[in-house]
Amino acid sequence: MRVTLSLKLLFYFTIVTLLSLTAVGIAFYSISAKQLQKSTESQMIQIVDNAVHHTNLYLSSYQRSTVALLSDLRVKRYIDLPADREEYENYRFTTDIRDAIVEPVWIRNPEIAALYIIGYSGNALYYYNGGSAPSFKPADTAEQIQYFKDHTDENGALTIMNYSILKEDTPMLTLIRSIRGLQSPEMKGFVGIEVKAEELSTLWKGIDLGPDSYFFIVDGEGRIQYHNDQDKVGSFVPASLGKQISQHGTSMFRSSAEDIDRAYISRQADYSGWNLVVSLPYNQLQKPLITIRNSIIIVAVLTLMIALILASRFGKSITTPIRALMKGMSQTEKGNWKFIPLPNHKDEITELIIRYNLMVNRLSELVETVYQTELKNKEIQAERQKAEFQSLQLQINPHFLYNTLETVVCYAVIQDSDEISEIVGALSYMLHYSVHTNLEEITVANELKHVMYYMVIINHRIGRSFEIDVRIRPELLLRKMVRLTLQPLVENVFQHGFRYGVEDHHMITIDAGEDGEIFWFSVTDNGSGITHKRLEELRAKLSENRLADEEKDKGIPGGIGVPNVHRRIQLVFGEEYGVTVESSPDGGTRMIMRMPISKDNEHHGQAAVSDQIAFFPEPESS
Repeated sequence: MRVTLSLKLLFYFTIVTLLSLTAVGIAFYSISAKQLQKSTESQMIQIVDNAVHHTNLYLSSYQRSTVALLSDLRVKRYIDLPADREEYENYRFTTDIRDAIVEPVWIRNPEIAALYIIGYSGNALYYYNGGSAPSFKPADTAEQIQYFKDHTDENGALTIMNYSILKEDTPMLTLIRSIRGLQSPEMKGFVGIEVKAEELSTLWKGIDLGPDSYFFIVDGEGRIQYHNDQDKVGSFVPASLGKQISQHGTSMFRSSAEDIDRAYISRQADYSGWNLVVSLPYNQLQKPLITIRNSIIIVAVLTLMIALILASRFGKSITTPIRALMKGMSQTEKGNWKFIPLPNHKDEITELIIRYNLMVNRLSELVETVYQTELKNKEIQAERQKAEFQSLQLQINPHFLYNTLETVVCYAVIQDSDEISEIVGALSYMLHYSVHTNLEEITVANELKHVMYYMVIINHRIGRSFEIDVRIRPELLLRKMVRLTLQPLVENVFQHGFRYGVEDHHMITIDAGEDGEIFWFSVTDNGSGITHKRLEELRAKLSENRLADEEKDKGIPGGIGVPNVHRRIQLVFGEEYGVTVESSPDGGTRMIMRMPISKDNEHHGQAAVSDQIAFFPEPESS
């Protein structure tokens, strides 16, 4: 019996389709089950995490109230009082602490029911919000001290407990911690506040998980502090469930401790140590999976029927051109721009092959164009950076040269001294150091030497001796940095930081260090500082990553010097480096240069420093 090719194609296509549908169905069902479980778990985690977050925020507001007590000197002095203190002392501290601390606490947190300070010596202050403080006998206070010693952290950490000294029917939460006195590092007493537990329950009333699902909170003893079912508040969870909550931590688990099979997930609050738990019936998780399974079966049957019809009609006419198209695509993936021969007939597949050949042709042209354009752009960028870099090197502040020359002339006319020789020698060195463009990375020692000659001229200009505090460790003097970057920052201090003149208290500190792969260099002054608005303008200027313009940027703090130093470092090392500025009005300014640690420093010793210092010889005295 002769079997036609169409029947063979139909048979094999049926087998392939069945296998494909089976594999896809199983994979889709498995993935859907995992994703559904993950989605449900994620939803439960989000609910619990939100509840934990809001609970921690709520409790942290109460913790700040205890911090006010811990840091107050009056409280510490009261804790240090002996047991036989005078009654007047107790009254004075009661009044002072109430007026200075307790009353503001009542205003900020009116829900706080009580606040108390108890010393190991038996001295105790009790404050009650909304009425007079309850009266306690010494024996009551001693019992409270012993209870708190047994149930609080001995190092002073905040402890939250279901305990109240007020002896009321309303459930209360106590936030308490140990406190030190002024005379000893040892713990001398306790400060605590009490809050009604119902205040916290308002955070969780809006949580709705649907029918048969609920949210509850369990303390460390297994008592339910909150539950969607109010009748269960105050009762204890089953012992087996409490054990599973502790064992499984943050992961989802199944349990039948509440008579039906349920899924649980919990989180522990940071401040209280409570477990916040979400629970829902396990069969509720399975319902979507059953629906997905039935849908997969129906879709698979319909797909198979449609696939058989299409296979019998179009199989043979599609197989050959598609195979040719796949072969051509395979060559394209390997980088061979190969065109596919067109078949004799013309249909949609033929049109697809024509457009594929057109796409290959355009892609090959575009790749070549992009490659040539990229090469050209790199050449243009390199030339632009080189021109920008050389232009920056040749910028010399004319005001500095004019002022220096005026100083030289004044000394020449008024007196016959060695100052002129000293100024001219320093200026000669600085000019010699500035005009050399064949060496951009130079050692810290050379930059400091350049600043030293600059200070020779500055001292004559201001008519006094001004010394810079250099705190650089000797081993860092060999580190590489960009040439002509330190002196502009020092000059900026005299122009802007000390703009009203140099006073006796003024100082400049130069420091350097290493932070990982970063070498930082700072110039700090105690001058007039920069206002917030002007500082933001300067930082915005630095973020532009371009050279400063003397006309456009002369009104910005730092002038053109700081932006140009910033850009100079970026041109040498990259745009992730540069200058950052920290300042406040009347609080001084700190300018920090960040550069990478040069690998050459690991292979150069003192000879390298000597060679570079020799490159810029001492100026001869005139």
